[in-house]
Amino acid sequence: MVKLEKIDESKIALEIEVDIQTVETALDAAYKSVVKKVSLPGFRKGKVPRSILESRFGSEVLFEDALEILVPDAYEKAVTETGINPIDRPEIDLVQMEKGKPLIFKAEVEVKPEAKLGEYKGTEVTKETREITGADVDAELEKLRGQHVKLHVVDDAVAEGDMTVIDFTGFKDGEPFEGGHGEGYSLEIGSKTFIPGFEEQLIGMKLGDEKEIAVTFPEDYHAEDLAGKPVTFKVKLQEIKRKELPELNDDFASEVSDFDTLAELKADTLNKLKETEEKRARIELENSVVEAVAAKSEVALPNVLVEKEIDRMTGEMEQFLRMQGLTLEKFVALTGKSMDELREDKREEAKSRVKANLVLDTIIQKEGFAATDEEVDEKINEFAKSYGQEVDKIKEYFNAQGQSDVLRQEICYRKAIDFLVAEANVTTVAASAAEKTE
Repeated sequence: MVKLEKIDESKIALEIEVDIQTVETALDAAYKSVVKKVSLPGFRKGKVPRSILESRFGSEVLFEDALEILVPDAYEKAVTETGINPIDRPEIDLVQMEKGKPLIFKAEVEVKPEAKLGEYKGTEVTKETREITGADVDAELEKLRGQHVKLHVVDDAVAEGDMTVIDFTGFKDGEPFEGGHGEGYSLEIGSKTFIPGFEEQLIGMKLGDEKEIAVTFPEDYHAEDLAGKPVTFKVKLQEIKRKELPELNDDFASEVSDFDTLAELKADTLNKLKETEEKRARIELENSVVEAVAAKSEVALPNVLVEKEIDRMTGEMEQFLRMQGLTLEKFVALTGKSMDELREDKREEAKSRVKANLVLDTIIQKEGFAATDEEVDEKINEFAKSYGQEVDKIKEYFNAQGQSDVLRQEICYRKAIDFLVAEANVTTVAASAAEKTE
């Protein structure tokens, strides 16, 4: 038997009663576990009868083990029976545990609050579109050329854009400083990866030249003993490599793509840019609609959901940093912030995300959106194709990790967002020239 009490918008209390027979079965199972650890004179270890055990130590000797059996199962059944959606672990308070009586306990838990929706149909939004032009195609092809640049060793003076190889030693107050020495160091002129003012002073140097370069470390440099300090570098130029961009012609097209001619490559590039622009415009439109609907709705924001969202955002950031060859810890150290400060910086965005999701949850419930087994299978098939894995293995993984419900939720979110966009009053406008160049 379960009694539900609503404490506030996002917290409920369940009073759960477990019948005597179920309690007795759990006590018997607890006895079989506890008796293995008990030794009494006249009995072999593990062979003390339950009646003797309880008379000697009290029936309470079995309660702890029995509760570990009873409470989790009874709580899960109560959650299913009441249809609540817990978002955190429950706080358990024992009300009654006596031999020959039902077990009664209370479980207080935070649940997903339901949003008080404003008008979510007919939302007024603006969709900005950007026309893809020949200039966009040319810019994309220039990027492609840059990705296939060739470097040639030259015997010339260093110029902007050259890749140099240098030896250097840094001096502060006439003494070499830690980390200020390098041999065979590759440095692209104009990359701005070295101390400000350093790269510019290499311009004009020739092979074998040696030069003293004076610079000042930035005030916010991570090494405190060097921050804002003037230093001198003794530099020797070992090598100059100059970039040579490939010609934009049919040979280039066949080398970097599956097309035989430059015209075909341009046409394909135009189509891909248009597809990318359409996706960008659609994503921006969806975000605008969801933000507008959320702004007209009211909902409590449980801190546990906000913290989980910050965890997710931090995890996304950590994954991105790893792709850049950085760890989250190193990034935090470089910014001069603590992990707590970094998390706090993400709090407002996390709140916005949580609110949007809770509003979508309420719309899903109100409109009766659901994910069919066929739609879940279709999603799993997409994952299998994307990762080159067998469908059965991907399905097994999702089931083992308890991710099938996450897939269903994502499908429902997609249905809700598509519904809101379809119901919205969308005004399409062309993006301004300034926005196109951003």
